[in-house]
Parts: sequence; C-alpha cells; structure tokens
Amino acid sequence: MSGRSALLIGATGATGKHLLRELLESPQYTRIGEYGRKVTPSDRIPAGQEKLEQKTVNFENLEEAGLKDGKWDVVFITLGTTRKAAGSAAAFEKIDREYVLNAARLAKDDDPAHEQRVVYLSSAGANPNSWFLYPRSKGLTELGLAKLGYQDTIIFRPGMLLNADHPDRGLTEGLAEPIAKLFAHFSSSVAAPVEAVAKAMRIAGSLGSSGLPPIAQAEKAGEPDAAFTAIENSGILALAKNEK
Repeated sequence: MSGRSALLIGATGATGKHLLRELLESPQYTRIGEYGRKVTPSDRIPAGQEKLEQKTVNFENLEEAGLKDGKWDVVFITLGTTRKAAGSAAAFEKIDREYVLNAARLAKDDDPAHEQRVVYLSSAGANPNSWFLYPRSKGLTELGLAKLGYQDTIIFRPGMLLNADHPDRGLTEGLAEPIAKLFAHFSSSVAAPVEAVAKAMRIAGSLGSSGLPPIAQAEKAGEPDAAFTAIENSGILALAKNEK
C-alpha cells in the first residue's frame, strides 16, 4: 500500500537518525512526522524534506503536542537512554518507559476503523521480571505498548548496536564494540549495525506482523493480554539484508 504516513519518536538518536533517512527515502511513505525534544537540522536531511513535518515537544507535557492529530499509520519509537545519561534510575525509567508509553498512547487514533501499527526499538534480553534495571524497563515497556490496543505491535530486540554515535559513550562501551564486531563474524545473535536495525524497522513497519517473511524469525511474545511480535538480532540482520 502506498501513501502511508509514519510518526517517528526518537529521530535524533543513534538508530533513529538512520530510520528517519530510511523513511524519507522510501516511496511507500508520503508523510513523515518527526516529534522530539529536538529535531534534525535541515542540512542533515539529504532527501525527502518535502514530506517531513517536524515538531519540538515537551515530554513532560506531551498532551499538548497533538500527536494523534496526524492520524499516523505507523508509529516508530526509537527513544531511549542509559542510566548514566539520565543521571539516576528514576530519571532513566521516566525517559525509557514513561515517555515511550505516553507517546504511543497519545499517538493512537480514536477511530477504531483506522488500523495502526507501533514498532518499538527494545533490546536483547528484555525481561519485565529481571532484577536489573535496563532489561526490566525494556520488558515492562514492551508489555505496556502491547496493552495500548494497536492492531499490530512489533518489537525489535537487537544485541549490541554497532556504529552507534553516542556522545555519552563510556570507556567500557568503546572497548566492547570491537569485541562484539569480532564475535559477530561467528554469530548473528551478538550485534547489529544501527543502519541494519533502522532498515529492518522500516521494512517491518511496511509489512506488518502478518507480512513478515520467514527469514525475520518473528515470534509471538508477551502475555495473553499483552501479545506482540518480537524480532531478535539474527532476524533483524536477515530482514535488512534480504529486502527485494
């Protein structure tokens, strides 16, 4: 189907900036919304600027942003942070979960006849019952999204993100990436370049859960009242590589 619209929350992040480019260059999308605390400068948008709507929003008062006014067909969310960047566990959970769920809830159209899809960038190991902050927050966010009532919820769970341009990257992360790249030559479950993740998200957003090819290795996950489609690292790489 052509003429699809997409809202992207988190477009200035490591994966989001590549997803924005994917959407702008795709002929399947004729209207793109980039809503965020800050938006992409025009000189960093090489193509498709004529179909881009940008809006700076306050995530503490997101009700005033008018997210649902766009009646978006696909809502992509790549918003996220780290505990280090957020400054505390409470601040991390507010950004990583509360902001994400609020944005998805407010972007949902009130018209039940409008089929909407939400595609969220989570992480490998996401688990709502984990003792650890990061995977627990991701797991709870996944379930929260699935409970919002979108017709289709697709969750991406990549391993370590390669080629990610994080200004707050620490020494440990910097040392881990070369090791992850080495192991990635032997296993498709370890890591994925942000470019591949962005491309796979754009493809999944267009196809939907029912249209995903077997190579995506998509699985049903979640809970009875919060079911979603999950795509792990190996499926992400395959989906990005084998687009026709």
